[in-house]
Amino acid sequence: MAIENLNQESLTQKLDAAEGILLIDFWAPWCAPCRAFGPVYEKVAKANPDIVFGKVNTEAEPALGASFGIRSIPTLMIFREGVMLFQQAGMLPEAALGDLIEQVRALDMDEVRTKIAEEQQQHDHAGHAHAHA
Repeated sequence: MAIENLNQESLTQKLDAAEGILLIDFWAPWCAPCRAFGPVYEKVAKANPDIVFGKVNTEAEPALGASFGIRSIPTLMIFREGVMLFQQAGMLPEAALGDLIEQVRALDMDEVRTKIAEEQQQHDHAGHAHAHA
């Protein structure tokens, strides 16, 4: 499957659909490591046709990069069912990217959502505890 160039609208649609696995490569044309990572990303995309591979050009979409807190590029993010599971700046070798995808595929998303809900609850309780002090 071809790599999709994402903008605010298409990325929002993909995240709202919360289906399957979505990889996003935040990059810019002037960035040498981004250009070096491009062919690796494309090769892994071809090997995983069931996954959506997206790219966000931070030059063309500065607000999108800012909304995700992108400070250095390339930055790779991986979402599954609308949940961000991974974020890392810098290039990844092909084998590492492949391993990462296998780990994301292997996750039990019900377990992940339960853990997120528990962390959210603890966070909320911690907030209330300070409010009463």
